[in-house]
Formats: sequence, C-alpha cells, structure tokens
Amino acid sequence: NLPVHPLWQSPLTIPGGTRQSPINIQWRDSVYDPFLKPLKISYDPTTCLHIWNNGYSFLVEFDDSTDRSIIVGGPLENQYRLKQFHFHWGAINEWGSEHTVDSKFYPAELHLVHWNAVVYPTFEEAVMEGNGLAVIGVFLKLGAHHEGLQPLVDALPAVKHKDTVIEFDVFDPSCLIPSCPDYWTYAGSLTTPPLTESVTWIIKKKPIEIDENQLEAFRMLLFTSDGEEEKRMVDNFRPLQPLMNRTVRSSFQ
Repeated sequence: NLPVHPLWQSPLTIPGGTRQSPINIQWRDSVYDPFLKPLKISYDPTTCLHIWNNGYSFLVEFDDSTDRSIIVGGPLENQYRLKQFHFHWGAINEWGSEHTVDSKFYPAELHLVHWNAVVYPTFEEAVMEGNGLAVIGVFLKLGAHHEGLQPLVDALPAVKHKDTVIEFDVFDPSCLIPSCPDYWTYAGSLTTPPLTESVTWIIKKKPIEIDENQLEAFRMLLFTSDGEEEKRMVDNFRPLQPLMNRTVRSSFQ
C-alpha cells in the first residue's frame, strides 16, 4: 500500500466528480487523434520570480501578468499563461509520480501549471472553470545528471522549511520538457485542493532524467515549519482516481 499524505487522509472528493486526477494511462486504451497539433512552448526566463515551500511541494512561481511565458496548440483552443511549476515525488524510487503509465510509477513528476488568460481575468477564476487550466505533466526517471535542473536544486536548501520563500529570477523551465513531441491528453482536475475539474492535462510520453543526488535534494525538504518536529517532504502525491467514462487521446500512433 502506498503511503497517503495527510492532505488526502480525509475523504476529499468533489461531490459527483467525474473527471478527477491523477489517472493510470493505459497505453493500449489511449486513442490516437490525428488532429492533435504539436504543443508550442514559449517561456521567458525573466518571468521567473521565486521558489516557495508551501508545505506540500515547492512552487517555482512566475509573473503571469502578461503573455510572456505561454503555451499554445496541442489540444488547447486558446493560449495559456505559465503560473507556476512544482514536483511530486516519493520517499523511495519505486513510486512518486501522480500519473502512471500501464500501472508503472516513476520516482517523480513535474507539473507546469498554466491558465487561460484569454477567457478569464484572473488565475483564481480560471481555476473554477472547465477550460481554465492546462497542466503539462513530465515524468522524471533516474539516470543522467540534469544540467538545467541544477540551479534549482542548488537553491532548495534555502526553502527547506514550510512557508519559506526565496527570490529565484531567470530560469527557463523549457529545459525540463523532453524534446520528443509525443503526449497524451485528457480532461481532469487539480490534484491538490480545491480539486476543481478545470484542467486539460498534457502528459509527455518521454520522461526526463535526473540523477540520484538531484532527487535526494527534493527529499531533504520539510513539510514542517522552522521550530516544529521535522517531517521530510516525501510521498506528496495524490492517489489514482477512476477514469470513469473518459477517453485519453494520444498525439502519436
């Protein structure tokens, strides 16, 4: 049995929710959609603002007041602005990702959270609406050292405790996205409260590689504030949710 973070121990469900996340992606059951366009990613490294330990993960937050860091194409009707990215990971390498592929876990998963600023005036409003958010999910697997991730890893000790924030300017998250264009997409939800069913998920097929030391740096973070009994930040993922009657589409055959 996988460990369940306290955030999920109460029966936190959306009443009558039919499109909750994360899910297990069954490769053979996903449906190739020839009309799915390639995803175009255009991030401005100078929009990066800071890193925040929110007691659940660490968020790398961006200035989303203008269209300087956006994604467009793929399954999306509009362009979406980058708000933040964060990771989920396990205490050990056997699990950690939120999504699974054919029931296989990866040790970690990256989520890049974007919102539909064409239709909604604020991120908070977009969170509540069916087409409000687009999240790119990238699996992480152990392997080669990831040069692009290292500046972020180096900054993590400064946000070891819950509610700490540090300035972190100039970072290009596109270095964390595999060059292979293939992805799955489905209609889902946030995986942290409020769990709203507002997310178009874009899950990249290919994982990126990080090394053991880089993943270990994530596990050195704490769920707890300074002065509290230390609890290591691990296993911060939500359990899998039923697919119900959804179809997972793929951009590849």
